[in-house]
Amino acid sequence: MPKYVIEREIPGVGKLSGAELQAISQKSCNVLRDMGPQIQWVYSYVTGDKIYCIYIAPDEGSVREHAERGGFPVNRISLVASTIDPTTAEAA
Repeated sequence: MPKYVIEREIPGVGKLSGAELQAISQKSCNVLRDMGPQIQWVYSYVTGDKIYCIYIAPDEGSVREHAERGGFPVNRISLVASTIDPTTAEAA
């Protein structure tokens, strides 16, 4: 199943409280539950003014539908072509 990185611009998001981030997370999970198991939120990175979310979904349209239903901004959706990490540098 394809994996996507979603960039969401939310001014000041890095200053939100734990309770505020929990409320956003709960809303996202409720929408995902309604959409069914074909779309999954893996995790997100919260920075000063952006959230970078990792999703597994059948297509970009599903990611956009989740955002629309939840009222979440979507500034960019990128399909993950591959992943690398420090072990990629090691010889096989």
